[in-house]
Amino acid sequence: MISATPASRTVTRLLAWLLLAAIVALTLVPPGWRPVTGVPHKLEHFATFVVAGGAFALAYPGHAWLLGLMAVLFTAALELMQLLSPGRHARWSDFLVDAAGACIAIAVVATFARVRRQSDARPSLFR
Repeated sequence: MISATPASRTVTRLLAWLLLAAIVALTLVPPGWRPVTGVPHKLEHFATFVVAGGAFALAYPGHAWLLGLMAVLFTAALELMQLLSPGRHARWSDFLVDAAGACIAIAVVATFARVRRQSDARPSLFR
């Protein structure tokens, strides 16, 4: 099994936290400051949180349940913080899409890691 080196783990964690910081910034800036992608709003939200959830799952393997809980709490906090930001609004639907995207990505990464560990643990004639 290929394991992450300390340097690669550090880089992965740095990227995950930078993604999180970008999400916070883009969530709280005035609407006119946000980039326009042309992608439907819900798909944009879902994809953003899939990438962030996947990054955190890769950065902190073995902590899927905690990461999922933190993702749900984080997305709820983001929506609530928008109530304090002029021109922004909180939506249940955004919370649900964001939390689902992050949790799905965390589950997929954790599942692939588990399958890989089980595969590596099986005896093989070809090793």
